[in-house]
Amino acid sequence: MSGFGEPADGELVVLAQQGDAGALGTLLARHRGGMLAVALSVMHDPGESEDAVQDASLTALARIGDLRDPDAVGPWLRMIVRNLCRKRLRARQAIPVGHLTPPERAADPQEALERHAQRDWIWHAVGRLSPPLRTVTLLRYFSSVTRYEEIAAVCGVPVGTVRRRLHEARGMLARTLPGTWDGAHGDAAVAVAARRREADELIAAGHQGTFRAALRESWWPDVEIAWGNGRRTRGIEHLARVVDVRMGAGTRQRVAQVAASADVVVWETEVFSPAEAGPGCAPWMGWLLAYEGGRVRRVRMIHRAA
Repeated sequence: MSGFGEPADGELVVLAQQGDAGALGTLLARHRGGMLAVALSVMHDPGESEDAVQDASLTALARIGDLRDPDAVGPWLRMIVRNLCRKRLRARQAIPVGHLTPPERAADPQEALERHAQRDWIWHAVGRLSPPLRTVTLLRYFSSVTRYEEIAAVCGVPVGTVRRRLHEARGMLARTLPGTWDGAHGDAAVAVAARRREADELIAAGHQGTFRAALRESWWPDVEIAWGNGRRTRGIEHLARVVDVRMGAGTRQRVAQVAASADVVVWETEVFSPAEAGPGCAPWMGWLLAYEGGRVRRVRMIHRAA
């Protein structure tokens, strides 16, 4: 609802769809109270309701071009909040990290982001977050590692820390995105494609028996690796030996998805193992890579059981 002399919602939507970031910010501020009321009615928790409203704001930023009736922006925003809250409630069931299955992707914000020209604008804003905030954001919104428990396992931090970091990241993005629409943001697709090529080339090197040499080219010699079973190693030798043994037994990997920022990258790989490869090869792996000086400095792995 607009006040006397203020532009109506429909006018602001049209402006926002034409790229006016200020109009978009005004819409979100104008309807924040109604969005929060819906979230509270479903979640019954102030903290989770705030998180849901911030999630909905980011989704709305990416999907504003989909809104066909500009005058219906209020109900549309509240619908986004309601759907996100219901999704959160459905995901509340505790599932052991080792037995997680890939979540539903139909309503994943990434799919909406990929459909819009604002993608580079979104990626640029995400890239300005600190590495800890950027990491949880990449996992939550740009990978299939979306459950808090699983993000915590990948990052090696408590679930409460994941919630706090996501809350902080969403708040920063909701505040900064409307003011950074314009300007040169680079080509996010090119950056992600480059990281995807790196992942494909490294996995291919494992299949060809040149994994150790490939690691020496792109990873620091004293790289820190945290394994899915909690073990920690330093350097490339242990990983190279494990890969050589597994690949020699016929195990193969395929890069399924890559999410990338300047110095934090997430790989998701599918693993195909013959029976003779023995136990221990989960069918899905997540790799969280932290870069320093253009080379991989730290790696965390997580495995999903069948």
